[in-house]
Amino acid sequence: MPPARAAPEAAVDVRSLAAGVLLGVSLAGCAPPEPVRIGFIGGLSGRVSDLASEGKDGALLAVEQANAAGGVNGRPVELLVRDDAQDPEVARQVTGELIQAGVQIIVGPMTSAVAEAIIPLANQAGVVLVSPTVTSTRFSGQDDHFFRVVSTTREYASAAALFLRRTRGAERAALILDQDNAAYTEDWARQFIQAFEASGGESLPVERFSSAREVSLMPQVTRMLDAKPDLVVIVAGSVDAARLAQMVRRRAPLISLLIGDWAATERFVELGGLAVEGLYAPQYFSRDDVSPRYRAFRREYEERFGVAPGFASVAGYDAARVALDALALPGGTLRERLKAQRVFDGVQQRIEFDEYGDAARPVRLTVVRSRRFVPIDPEAGEGMR
Repeated sequence: MPPARAAPEAAVDVRSLAAGVLLGVSLAGCAPPEPVRIGFIGGLSGRVSDLASEGKDGALLAVEQANAAGGVNGRPVELLVRDDAQDPEVARQVTGELIQAGVQIIVGPMTSAVAEAIIPLANQAGVVLVSPTVTSTRFSGQDDHFFRVVSTTREYASAAALFLRRTRGAERAALILDQDNAAYTEDWARQFIQAFEASGGESLPVERFSSAREVSLMPQVTRMLDAKPDLVVIVAGSVDAARLAQMVRRRAPLISLLIGDWAATERFVELGGLAVEGLYAPQYFSRDDVSPRYRAFRREYEERFGVAPGFASVAGYDAARVALDALALPGGTLRERLKAQRVFDGVQQRIEFDEYGDAARPVRLTVVRSRRFVPIDPEAGEGMR
C-alpha cells in the first residue's frame, strides 16, 4: 500500500500560515502612524463668531503647515474643531468630547466666559488649554493647565484709559458692557475705571446689557448720553459694539468712542461703517507690520482663506504653534514642557510665559481711519497714515 501524502500537505499549510503572518507584520509596519490630535474650541456660531472663526483659521493654517513639513515627530496632526456657541454648558459638553477623543492639548477657548466654564474640566483631566484671546485677570496667577498667548485686560484697559485721559483730554467716561461675557467685560471695565480715575478722570455709572436677550439698547444709550460724558467706552463683541457705536454717534456725532480689544475685528469695521471713523481701540496686533515673518504669514493666510488676517487669526496661529512645539518637545507632560520652555516664537512678537502660563505682549492704541485700524503715533496722538 503506498504511503499517505497527508504530511506534505500539512507542511504546505504551515508554510502558508507563516508567510501570512510575516506579510501581516510587514503591512503593519507600513501602516501610517497614528495622528496627533489637537483640539480647538471657540464660538463658531452666533453674534461673536467672527472672533472664533478667525482664531480657528489661524490654528488650521499652523496645523496644515506642520503637516506639510512632516507633522510632529513624523506623525500627522489632526485638528478637532468644536463650536462652544458662546454657551458655558455647550462648552463643557464639547470639552468633554475632546477629552474623550484623547486630546491632550486644546487651542482655546476664545472668550473669558467660556474659559471660566472649562478650565476646571481641563485641570481635572490634565488637558492643557492654550488660549489665543482670553484676557481676564480672573485667570492670572493660577497654577493650572491654562496658558494664554496675550496680555490681560489690565494692560489693554489701562493703556486705553491713560491715553484717552492724558493725550485726548477725556474727563467723563460712560461705559456700557455685555454682561453675557462678564468674566471679561466686568474685569475690563474695572481695570479701565481704576486707571481713568487715578489719572483724574470721572467714571459715570456703568450700563449693562445681554447680547443674548435684549432687542433694544436705546434705554442704555439714552441714560449714558444724558449724563453728558465726553467719552463712551463699549466693552462688547464686534456686532454689538458696532451697533452701539452707530446709536451713540446718531445722537452725539462728535463724542469720543473707545472699544475693548474683544471687538477690534475686521468685521467690526465693516459693520460700523462711517460711525466708527475716529474710534479708538487697544490691541497688540499690527496690521502694518512689514517684517518678513508677518508678510509670509499674511500671504499664506490670504492664499488659504481669501481674506486678510485679523488679530484673532494671528493669535490663533500663535496658540497653535505653541501647542505644536509643546507636542514636539521631549519628556514630561505637556504642561511641564510648556513651563520648562517658556519662550516661543510668535508671528509678530515673542511669546514668553510666566510661571503661571500668563503672557505679556506690547499693547498699542489704534484709531479707525478709512475703515481700517491705524496705529497711533504716541507722540502726535494721531493715527499714522
